This record gives sequence, C-alpha cells and structure tokens, in this order.
Amino acid sequence: MKGAVITAKTGIADGILNFLADALDKGFLDALLLPIRVPAGDSFGYVLITERSLLTEASPFSPVMPIQGAKALSSLTRYGTGTKRIAALLRPCEIRAAVELHKLDQLDVESIFLMSMDCPGVLSLGDYVKDPQKGDAIFERALKEWNIDSPRWVCQACDKFSMSYSDLHIGILAAPDSSLFLIPGTVKGENLLQGLDLECGTSVKGWQTRTQKLTEQRRKKRDQMLRDVKGDIRGPDGLLNIFSNCINCHNCMSVCPVCYCRQCYFDSGALKLTPDNYLMRADRKGGLRLLPDTLLFQLGRMSHMSLSCVSCGSCEDACPMAIPVSRVFTLVADSTQKVFDYVAGRNPQEPLPQVTYKEEELKEIEKPYLETYNK
Repeated sequence: MKGAVITAKTGIADGILNFLADALDKGFLDALLLPIRVPAGDSFGYVLITERSLLTEASPFSPVMPIQGAKALSSLTRYGTGTKRIAALLRPCEIRAAVELHKLDQLDVESIFLMSMDCPGVLSLGDYVKDPQKGDAIFERALKEWNIDSPRWVCQACDKFSMSYSDLHIGILAAPDSSLFLIPGTVKGENLLQGLDLECGTSVKGWQTRTQKLTEQRRKKRDQMLRDVKGDIRGPDGLLNIFSNCINCHNCMSVCPVCYCRQCYFDSGALKLTPDNYLMRADRKGGLRLLPDTLLFQLGRMSHMSLSCVSCGSCEDACPMAIPVSRVFTLVADSTQKVFDYVAGRNPQEPLPQVTYKEEELKEIEKPYLETYNK
C-alpha cells in the first residue's frame, strides 16, 4: 500500500486544513463538512463550509463528539443528490455509520467524498463542558502520545480507530516528523491526489504495522471489557438493574446515527393508553412503574439497530442518567454481527444481513435452542 505525504509543520490540524484549502482553491471540491468550535467555546458542531476563510475556525480533530457526523451528513443527501462536490471529514466510527445509512437509503456515499483519519478517541462530553481548557490540553497530549485519558468506555475499547472504508484516509500513526500520510481508498481518492499533484508513491508500511499492532492490543482489551459487561447484565435482573434509572427521555435514540425513523413506535400514539388500561396492568402485576415500558424501549431499539451499531458512544454521552447504554449495545451488536459474519460499515457493497436470504442459515443457533426447549 502506498500514499502521499504532506507537511504538518505547525501541527496535525493545520496540515489537514491546508490540504483541504488547497482542494477548495483549485476547484476539486465545492464544500467541506467538518467540525467548528461553537461561539461559547465549550462544544463543537458540524458546519458546511464553502469559503476558504472559514477554515481557520475549523477543528478537524475536535476533542468531543456532540453530534455524530453521519447524522449531520445524512441531511445533505436524504432527499436526493446534488451537483456540488462535497467532502466530509469524519472519524472512523462516523464513516461506518454513514456506510450503514447508505445501505438503509438514508445517505448516498457515492455523491460525497468521504475522508477518514486515525482517531485517538474523544473525551466525555459531560466532562469536557465543565472545563474546556483542561479538555483541550488532554486531547492535545493524546494526539502526541496516542493514549487518550478519557472515561469514554467505547473509545478505550475501540479496535476500529483507523482506515476502514473511505475515499481518502489521513494517516497519523508512524508518519514522518511534521508530516501526514494521505492514503487513497477508492478511485475518487486517487483522482483527487493526482489533481493536486500529490504523488502517491510513498510506502506506508510503517503506518500499517503500527495500526495493526495497536488494533491487536485494543481488540484484547475490548474482549475483556465486553466480558465484564456481559457479567453485569447476565439474566433479567442484571438487565433491569442496568436500565433501572432510565427516565424514558429517548435522548439515546435521538442522537443515534442509525436510528432514522421519522416516527418511532415508542413516541407514537400506540403507547398513549387510557387510565383504565394502566390500572388493569397495575392490578395484574400488583403495581406498575411510571413511566412504563422503559426496558421495552431499550430492547426494542436494540433489536432494530444492533446489526448496524458502530459503537460510537453517542447514546451514552447523551444519557442524563449516566446509564452505560453504549456498553450494553456494543455487547449485543458484537454478538449479533458475529452470527452473520458482518461488520457494520465495513463496505457499502456488503448487503445488510436482514435483507439477504440463505436457505441454510443460523443452524448453529437453532440447534442449541431446540435441544434446550424440546426436552
């Protein structure tokens, strides 16, 4: 594998922004979607930029992820494709969510130039807003040492922090001093580099070796962390304990990039019941918790999107009750995706398991089920 090399003498962020500005100036891109710090200084939002001057305000490596990039990106192509050449600079988990939305007809990756980058992780949104300056310092150190001091569970357990599917990937690990790798993933990526007179002839073997080693380390850590979560939620009581503080706010659903339904069943009139109905249910059980069906909501959402979950952690960041939502969903997603030999966001051409038919399938799941319940 080979790539191009660009300079980043004044920092990684400036190196990326100078490259993007060059692409805008020379007319190879019409607009850029990337994070910019909000005026209050305590968070970031995605902005569609067409003027080069605004790039000075951009933060390609934002220390937090208040908005999942795929959710922002889907609004550009949900109702059809345009004629403008738009590039989106996203983290790997955001890229993978965009790929899943493409398969669900909520986004068109063919009409967008996708750019990914090696990601050290992000900070907890709740902690960051308390002291943005401290958060910025922690994140700056993480970019240098590649070991982020973050309480975010999914970032500590992330083994897909580097290139998966994208038109162009920005390699940071093992890049030469004051430099960055630009690694094309598609013909679109190759064409952009050629148009900008960037020769794609540099070996990135060192980057591959470093990312592979770190991936293996992260994978071992992830497996152990998932085993711990599995022990915490074992059995109905364990699951009830995890979600016992749920207040039914549905924040986790609102921020999830692959929850795209315009009208969720759990927000519909189907669950707005008469007083008599509640009293009947209370009488049958001896008591009824209000608000009801919080666990049903979590299980329902889990069954709908576990095959497309990319473990971005947005759900847990948005939970006002500090429920470890992303840990439970990551555990379930890993289990269901392994059953179908499927990795969410791996390839836009890979069909969703639930829309493909195989005559002989899931025998390894069916056999123990029959042995258990046919006794």
